[in-house]
Amino acid sequence: MGHLTRRQALMAGAAAIAAGLDVRPAAQTPAQTATTSPGRAVAKGRLKQSVCRGPFNKIPLPEFCKAVADIGLTAIDLLQPAEWEILKPYGLICSMGYAGGGTIANGFNNKSNHDPIVQNFEQNIPLAAKQGVPNVITMFGNVQPGMTEAEAIDNCIVGLNRVKKIAEDHGVTICVELLNSKVNHKGYQGDHTAFGVQVVKAVASPRVKLLYDIYHMQIMEGDIIRTIRDNKEYLAHFHTGGVPGRHELDDTQELNWKAICTAIVDTGFQGYLAHEFSPTRDPLTSLRQAVMLCDV
Repeated sequence: MGHLTRRQALMAGAAAIAAGLDVRPAAQTPAQTATTSPGRAVAKGRLKQSVCRGPFNKIPLPEFCKAVADIGLTAIDLLQPAEWEILKPYGLICSMGYAGGGTIANGFNNKSNHDPIVQNFEQNIPLAAKQGVPNVITMFGNVQPGMTEAEAIDNCIVGLNRVKKIAEDHGVTICVELLNSKVNHKGYQGDHTAFGVQVVKAVASPRVKLLYDIYHMQIMEGDIIRTIRDNKEYLAHFHTGGVPGRHELDDTQELNWKAICTAIVDTGFQGYLAHEFSPTRDPLTSLRQAVMLCDV
């Protein structure tokens, strides 16, 4: 989640659908052209892949849905409740929905945020279940002046305990996102896996887990594969993004995505890995290439 679009969506509570695509493809080599040929990019499909709406929001949603389905994906991440129904004619679901889970800065570490988040979840989690949305997103929030980390952890546990039953009753997983505080989200409290694991372990619900954003955690702590293996029971969802820059999953960045995705599959993971990189080239070409790379 390292771009303005996501922040604006969280703050505004509504996703804007732009009028059209204003990106011209760069010159392509024959190999690149081959990857843009019509047809599915998913061949093996052992790892369920999705794509976040934000980096691709210049493409009108219906057009984007058709392109996503043609690639072979089955879901789109980070849509508002009013948008969930739009996906159905294309055979897609929203794999991670906005449901009023606070903002990056204002999350569960501050008790003053609990009541509105609880009310939003009471309204939107049943709707998510009805629409087949398996996950909804929420945040830990920014560090509060004068508050110790232990107090912040306790506050998160108290708040998540208030919403876990509605999630359990409806079969929807609440995912609290881990973000980096070094580059993109200064002051964010949940910036290390250990912090998040301590919270969800104490909440002890199969419906309260972590959204492990690989881009953010590579920046903060690295050791991605070992961390995923060691904490597999606490991770419900993954996001991608090239490091540095959060752009394409290509040779310009430092992560070995085939190895990471293979490690995820080998843990027995049954959820989604959603692409959240900001494309610098033709966006659908970049998405197709990322899907093929992660199709392990």
